[in-house]
Amino acid sequence: MKFLDDDLRGRVGLWLWRFWAMMLKELIQFGRDGLLVFAITYLFLFDTYMAGNVGMNLKNAVVAVHDADHSAASRELIYRFRPPYFKLGGEVADGRAGQRLLDTGGALVVLDIPPRFEHDIQSGKPAAVQVQVDAANTVLGFLAASYSAQIIGQYGFDQALARLGVSASALENVPMIRDEHRVWYNPNQKDAWFMPLSELLVVITIMAIMLPAAAAVREKERGTIEQLLVTPLSPIQILLPKVVAMTLVILLGTAASLLFVLHGAFDFPMKGSLALFFTVTALYTFTTAGLGLYISTIARNLAQAALLAILVLLPMIFLSGAWTPPEAMPTGLREAMVLSPLYYFIEMGYGILLKGAGLDILWDSLLGLALLGMTIFGLGVWRFRRQFG
Repeated sequence: MKFLDDDLRGRVGLWLWRFWAMMLKELIQFGRDGLLVFAITYLFLFDTYMAGNVGMNLKNAVVAVHDADHSAASRELIYRFRPPYFKLGGEVADGRAGQRLLDTGGALVVLDIPPRFEHDIQSGKPAAVQVQVDAANTVLGFLAASYSAQIIGQYGFDQALARLGVSASALENVPMIRDEHRVWYNPNQKDAWFMPLSELLVVITIMAIMLPAAAAVREKERGTIEQLLVTPLSPIQILLPKVVAMTLVILLGTAASLLFVLHGAFDFPMKGSLALFFTVTALYTFTTAGLGLYISTIARNLAQAALLAILVLLPMIFLSGAWTPPEAMPTGLREAMVLSPLYYFIEMGYGILLKGAGLDILWDSLLGLALLGMTIFGLGVWRFRRQFG
């Protein structure tokens, strides 16, 4: 019995020693590949930083004005289109000049104030104001139209109160419905909290697929895969160190991005457990690597691997909710989101870091990721062993 225990310990020790040696080899090879090191540094640091500086909020939208009245009332209305949402881009001679600015991108909004604007207001007549908005970018166009309507509506309300001789203090005694809302998790609605985290989760996905695929395909290109296959190593002992080594690299890049970009540059709160987030990230990276392994068995070189990775990545990203909210998708695509591991990762990433949620809330997303991830990883391992076993 003691002989069997010693033999088992010896086999386990040999297996672990081979695993450590192969993983160290992968890390050394990665460190010598300057292009991959540059890609990791760029994506985890500079790309996420740029994402945090690119927002979809309306800011300093150029407003061109055609003021045909040139009165105190028209000047007051124009003045209300001010930063941070709008900035005045000058006055145009007529409506056609304003249309040309919209066509050429010189202005996002054209405010057209008709003649006798002040006279109509003071005499109690309806006064019409035309707002033309460039909606080529639908998000900014919608925001510009909405903010313009609020500004003009508030101006009309203020003018009506002034005409009736009603002060703001007198309105406190008038029955009114007050809209009091609370914004949770991102109270200032900063794009700099949403965009870089979304980009980081996408970058993790790209690297989780590309790095194992690149490591395996590089062995095929250099002819070293055949040398490994004639060693006493099994396909699992060749495969597993690659995945673990690349997972460690991705976790290191994730930590650097969280520390220097999200928290350091954008003061991201990180309310939840970092240990839980890194555990989920490691599980996601490890299982998603199965897609990279599967790609490596099909591709003959790195160029083919990159093209095949794009074919896999784009559906994953589109069906994840990273770029489009699930509620805005057609029913069929919304149901297909359960097939994207990135969908579960985004749910848990935002839940942990922004909301401070734990496994008591996110257990269903973790279960979905684990089941889907084991299927994907098992498929990649099966294909790898079938080709090289």
